[in-house]
Amino acid sequence: MSSGPDPSSTPRESTEPADRSGGSRRPEIGPRPLRKPGRGETSVRDMVGALLILVPIALLLFSVGSSCSFAPGGPVEDAESGPTVNVAERLAEYDRGSAFPIRVPDVPFRANSTDRGPVEGGGTAVRVGYITPDADYLSLVQTDGSTEGVLATESGAAGRGEGPPLNRGTTTAAGLTWEVYQAEGGEPYRIATLPGDPEVRVLITGSASEEQFGTLARAVVDAPPVAAGS
Repeated sequence: MSSGPDPSSTPRESTEPADRSGGSRRPEIGPRPLRKPGRGETSVRDMVGALLILVPIALLLFSVGSSCSFAPGGPVEDAESGPTVNVAERLAEYDRGSAFPIRVPDVPFRANSTDRGPVEGGGTAVRVGYITPDADYLSLVQTDGSTEGVLATESGAAGRGEGPPLNRGTTTAAGLTWEVYQAEGGEPYRIATLPGDPEVRVLITGSASEEQFGTLARAVVDAPPVAAGS
């Protein structure tokens, strides 16, 4: 009795495709396909990038802020800092085209600005800004305009749609009577008419003390007027 073929001796077909060399093909090794990063990975990466940008900016702002100080009453200026102008030269230039004589006061203050411009209602204003040794300031205005006109111009109330500073009475300095105008919480505007012809008014305002106002008032009154147009 013959038996069937031995299964162990029967050749089996390979399930793996053969390569050209006759052996079975191994899995190919190469670059993997690109994978879109997960939401969690993207969020962390963006956060790190943002921190790398924001940290240097924050450090810069902190260093700048720590070197500044807040002055609620306005900037405090060193009495020796800022520009200095030659008042005599500037006022001599303005005087050449002036319709009224201009005075050059001799004061122990540093002049840091001069200006000339029109006055509301007619006339011209010649201005000098001073810094006192206490780092306060005074503004001197000489004009042939009216009291109302120079007050409106220098206070700037009309441009802001406000009424003019209120009359607070009078004060005496350098032998003259000065009308005092002041808005609530503002600086006083003192106005006087100088003796002589043509009529010239002087306005003094600023943050300086009454004593320093008196010093400037006396210097203006004592200064000889320069002939208009000279």
